[in-house]
Amino acid sequence: MTEGVGNLTAGRRPAWPAMLELLKPVTWFPPMWAFLCGVVAAGAAPDGRWHIIAVGLVLAGPLICGTSQAVNDWFDRHVDAINEPRRPIPSGRLPGLWGLYISIGWTFISLVVAYLLGPWVFAASLLGMALAWMYSAPPFRLKKNGWWGNSAVALCYEGVPWLTAVVVMTGVLPDSRQVAIALLYSFGAHGIMTLNDFKSVAGDQRMGVGSLPVRLGVTRAVWVACIVMVLAQIGVIGCLVFWQQNIYALIILALLIGQLLMMRRLVQRPAELDVWYNALGVPLYVLGMIVSALALRNLQVAGL
Repeated sequence: MTEGVGNLTAGRRPAWPAMLELLKPVTWFPPMWAFLCGVVAAGAAPDGRWHIIAVGLVLAGPLICGTSQAVNDWFDRHVDAINEPRRPIPSGRLPGLWGLYISIGWTFISLVVAYLLGPWVFAASLLGMALAWMYSAPPFRLKKNGWWGNSAVALCYEGVPWLTAVVVMTGVLPDSRQVAIALLYSFGAHGIMTLNDFKSVAGDQRMGVGSLPVRLGVTRAVWVACIVMVLAQIGVIGCLVFWQQNIYALIILALLIGQLLMMRRLVQRPAELDVWYNALGVPLYVLGMIVSALALRNLQVAGL
């Protein structure tokens, strides 16, 4: 199968469903959700800004996140030939250099749209795009080290879109409270990225990709993932209590307790239950993000 990846027919034009699959719409939700949380947290009325919010959501999801998925699939095509041979590139549905062409073209389109939203959005998009390419492409290929690679993805998925939305809504740089919450949720997302790596252990081992399940083993990696997610949310709860947003802190605590109950089962059979936890446990983490955003909005509206 790996040989076939290098011998795809260059002249055949791919069908649009294969191109869309390369951009992985299912992965667009996290950065779009983080952007929406930033919109809420900013505390500014959305009146007259709905079109900007809509463009920002498209930029965070289909454009920048879609680009990162295309770049990753292109530079991971030999790994995917082992782990997921039905993906567009290893299966031959995106022949020749089409994966690379789409990656470059989508990068250009993303940066043009970002430029139209202003200098700070453009700067944030440049950072996100640089991390996306560095994650997958040589010579950096950050994904070869699960600590660095997952950090880059988590920051691009959570922190960057959240803080970018605050700038879009307010026209000023985020304050320390916005930065603290966005970075804490980015830190916790490192654990979610680790859980996502469990499905690729076989191919990662063969192709030298040092994800945390490969480096640490599945058992230790799942503990690291859970501890990181828990610590991040404890940090958020601590911040909200310090800012006297106790009701919001209690809601996030309840969501965390629900995750802990599921983590107790996850650590016993991580290789079997990673998908189960992603479906049931991660949404509780995600709900905590909007609760935190509402707390920040309450602070902004109250002028505290």
